[in-house]
Amino acid sequence: MVKAANSRGAAPGTPPRTRILVVGGGYVGLYTALRLQRKLRAGEAEVTVVSAEPYMTYQPFLPEAAAGSISPRHVVVPLRRVLGKCRIVIGEAQRIDHAKRTATVATLATEDEGTGPLEIEYDELVLAPGSVSRTLPVPGLADYAIGFKTVEEAIGLRNHVIEQMDIASSTRDHALRDAALTFVFVGGGYAGVEALGELEDMARYAARYYHNIKPEDMKWVLVEASDHILPEVGPELGVYTIRELRRRNIDVRLETRLDSCENRIAVLSDGARFPTRTVVWTAGVKPHPVLAASDLPRTERGRLACTAFLTVDGVEHAWAAGDAAAVPDITAEESGRECAPNAQHAVRQAKVLADNLVASLRGEPLTEYAHKYVGSVASLGLHKGVALLYGRKLKAYPAWLMHRAYHLSRVPTFNRKMRVLAEWTLSGLFKREIVSLGSLEHPRAEFELAAGHGHKFPPPPSAPNPPKDSQG
Repeated sequence: MVKAANSRGAAPGTPPRTRILVVGGGYVGLYTALRLQRKLRAGEAEVTVVSAEPYMTYQPFLPEAAAGSISPRHVVVPLRRVLGKCRIVIGEAQRIDHAKRTATVATLATEDEGTGPLEIEYDELVLAPGSVSRTLPVPGLADYAIGFKTVEEAIGLRNHVIEQMDIASSTRDHALRDAALTFVFVGGGYAGVEALGELEDMARYAARYYHNIKPEDMKWVLVEASDHILPEVGPELGVYTIRELRRRNIDVRLETRLDSCENRIAVLSDGARFPTRTVVWTAGVKPHPVLAASDLPRTERGRLACTAFLTVDGVEHAWAAGDAAAVPDITAEESGRECAPNAQHAVRQAKVLADNLVASLRGEPLTEYAHKYVGSVASLGLHKGVALLYGRKLKAYPAWLMHRAYHLSRVPTFNRKMRVLAEWTLSGLFKREIVSLGSLEHPRAEFELAAGHGHKFPPPPSAPNPPKDSQG
């Protein structure tokens, strides 16, 4: 075990600085650290951010990145550039021992060093590791399905969809062609509906450049276990979304589950079977595993039990917000309700959390987190969407425009806002890009082939024997 070096005072007689550890570089981690470095006085505290990735992903833009409307590098915010006054540690938090005020972190160098994970000591803990995909024991799921939670998955899925169209265009096997052109999405929440809507729209556009593929040749299936989709926008807009998707020949199956996807065959609970090479799993999330590897109190669902002040209930010097935290909703009419684990709450909770942490360091009173739900917006493809804002329902183009305006205002940093706006402007002037960069997933594949046995091609046909002349 290696202990991280940390400052406990610049000179003899100088009071030690408070060590603040932020675990997680998502919404809460980034916004909390950003606000802390703005509000803390010089020498008052030092902030360390532990994140598995060197960037924060703005997940509402993942569907547009998958569709090619936004460049992948503009969907992420580099932590080192934004958090210049913080110490950034790229690694995975494996265990939290709050009683000892230590966090065990496996960094990128841990395996090569051979000295074990890093142990970081702290005085104040902000635990915001987010969530991970919630999977079920569905046969074949781990072998064939792809998630839609990271920018790598979004771009990988885009490349995969275009690659399937290339396969379908070139194969002479009708069964292979049908499987390649069948796309099954499991989960009717934001991630599933937006990813399906954007990718179907992109593939429909791309089909015009294939001589033997028409949009109606493709089969898109949305599988949802409940009797509705997009519950955040209300039942009326949910029904409208189903009608809109079905109008585009998308097969929406409610109260249906995925029973198996072994051997590239999606078997549904209603008896339907779809040979397919694409299964996208977006059926919910669960708390990050590090929560279970901590000595902090959790709820029945595995989230951290928190107060409205965003402190961990019954524990001193521990704070949490976002997906990992069960924060009571004090604005709800029903008692006992918790804030929904979404980006809207996470961003606002981070602001209150940072302010309360600074206030606690200075002996000032804390503020409760209270936020009335503004509404929700969802994109269903280019110029298509639904929105529920302050009780007002929007559909089609106005909702899509509101979706873009809202998220442009929320994506962190002025730099990213301008880059995204520029890309949207250019995409309105020029045609979509429909190229698949499949080598991004395996960048050494070509070199390994060349360095190994070389390219394998079938042997050329043998030349016929030349005719003999009259002299034999």
